[in-house]
Formats: sequence, structure tokens, C-alpha cells
Amino acid sequence: MRVFEKLCPAPPDWRVPWPEIREAFGWVRALAGVAQDAVHHAEGDVEVHTRMACEALASLPRWRARPGAERVRLFTAVLMHDVAKPHCTRVEDGGRITAHGHSRGGDLMVRRILWELGAPVAWREHVAALVRHHQVPFWALERPDLQQIAFRVSLTARNDDLVLLATADILGRICADAAEVLENIALYGEYCAEQGCLDAPRAFPSEHARFWYFRRPGRDPGHDAYDDTRLTATVLSGLPGAGKDTWIAAHRPGTPVVSLDRLRAEMGVSPAGDQRRVAAAAFEEARGHLRAGRSFVWNATNVSRSMRDRCTGLIAGYRGRVELVAVEAPPGVLRERNRRRAAPVPEAVVDRLVRRWEAPDPTEGHRVEWVC
Repeated sequence: MRVFEKLCPAPPDWRVPWPEIREAFGWVRALAGVAQDAVHHAEGDVEVHTRMACEALASLPRWRARPGAERVRLFTAVLMHDVAKPHCTRVEDGGRITAHGHSRGGDLMVRRILWELGAPVAWREHVAALVRHHQVPFWALERPDLQQIAFRVSLTARNDDLVLLATADILGRICADAAEVLENIALYGEYCAEQGCLDAPRAFPSEHARFWYFRRPGRDPGHDAYDDTRLTATVLSGLPGAGKDTWIAAHRPGTPVVSLDRLRAEMGVSPAGDQRRVAAAAFEEARGHLRAGRSFVWNATNVSRSMRDRCTGLIAGYRGRVELVAVEAPPGVLRERNRRRAAPVPEAVVDRLVRRWEAPDPTEGHRVEWVC
């Protein structure tokens, strides 16, 4: 991304141009004055911490040794890692300051911001995944599902990137337990190296093995699961106007389609209205295809992982192969297409979907494809 490349510290002085960064991004200026828990952040507000974390990253020899494009991507992740704190910070009884949910909220905000800036999809999703998981190395060694967490990160970003981000995060704050947390981060990196997922995606025997590993806790990642699928369900994900119908016409002609737009029209339900009847009808139609062992397309926005999980869980229960296709368009193109539709989706509904937008990742299906 050109704007981040221009602002990223570079040799020979590796200076973080903070005044230029503040001027470029309103979401950076929004960090000023946002209080933090003094026990873990005695350095001051979120802007102070973010600047210190960026400076810490710029001082790390491991970061400086990376290729230029990787340095820019990591710098962007550090710059954005606490972007959601202004929206998640709460003062609890007793004056304790918390920021519950800022990692997941950051993932959603990063995706929207970088989409609006025109970032390449894979680049954007790498940064968003790092932000979503940036606290993982602090506490991962205490988790019983550590292996699955490490594998998930390796498939959506890179664990060596995550280790550098977490290191910069801790070095960019004043807290009493910094040395202990840095040790935890180093141990997390060693664990990922032992598991074969530090600087590359974890390898699985097959797509089917990977799919079921993430659906069944405790499953052996080396087990080559027998592929007993009997149909293929293509689950689309995309904002209104992204081009899902066009993709179906080009890539799945003649395939039965479970279309929520069609069901809404048949049932007389507005896109802004209660969607429960429409969803129930879609699931019943999908069950008909699954019972018959018939491949089909599920055409809905499906922008949240929880909604997609309902679809993929149903398909998996009928021994279906899950293919996820994420269809995208630039913001201006998407909104213009939506305005030209016979029944446009209200702008307020589109905005709400954008705020909830989670792009599919390789843990969700046998195959995941991003289409721009």
C-alpha cells in the first residue's frame, strides 16, 4: 500500500514520522486521549502507546532485516493494532479501565479502512488477521487449544509476523510484567517453529483433513481424513452489489441456487426488515438439495463468520464439500451498483453489513476463494 510505504520507517535513520502519520489518518488522531489501564499501560493514552510500539518495531533488528514489502505490512499492523480501542474502552466500577473486544473490533475496522483505501485483498486480510490475533502470544501457552490457534494464525497471516507485532506491542508500553510477557512471546514463537507453522501455513494431508481439523477439537492434524463428500455446496459471501449474481452466471450456470434475494422478493420482505422467515426458508431449501445429494449455490451476503458457520455446519452434516467464494468490489463501484438495482438495499443496511464484515478464511471450508 503506497500510503503506508511512504510513512514506514526506512534506512538509514529508521525514523517514525509521527506528525505525518497523524495528519494522514483520522483513526490515528482518534486514539489521542483514550485512557488505558495504568497497570499495563503506564505510558499514557492509546496514541502514545501506538507511537511507542511503532518506534519499538522500527528498532528491532529482525524487522529491519525483512524485505521492504514485509516491513511495510508489519508496520501497518502495529500502527493499526489498537485502532478499535476508542470504541471498546470502558471504565468499570472501581475505576478500572478495560478494552474488551478491541482485537476482534480491530479486525473489522482494519478491513473496512483498508478496503476503502483500495488495499489488495490478501495484503488487507493479512494485516486484519494480525490485528485480530495480536494478543495471542501473551497468553497462548495457557490455552488448551493452543495448537489450533497457532495453525489458524498460520493460515490467515504468519506467526513470525505475529511474534514481532506482539514484541513491539510490549516494548511500546510501560508495565511491570513486560519481561515475563516477552518470554511468553518467545516461547510461542518456539512452539510455532516446532509445529511447522512459524513462517509458513501449517501443512495438512488434504483439504478435507484441514476442514475437519478445525471443526472437531482434539483431532490429529496429521490424520488424512477419508473424503466421503457426496456433493459440493458453493457458499457465497459478499456485500450487496459486490457481483455475486454475475459470478454465479459465469461460474455456476445451470446449478440450483438458494437465493435470499429471490426469497425476499417472493415473501415480500424488505432487506431492512426482519430476516428470520427468509433465513428459515433458505435453510429449508438448502436441506432439500442436501437430502437429494445435489450440488447447489448458497447466494447470500454471509458477511459474518457466525452466519457462514450455520451454513457450513448444515452442509458438513450432510457430507457436503464446502466451497466458499468471497466476492468483492471497490466501495464506489459497490454502492453505484446497489443504487442501480431494481430494489436497492438501503444505505443504512449496507453500512451495517460493512461494519460486521468478516472475510472467509481457509479454516472455514475445503476451498476458499477471494474474487475481486
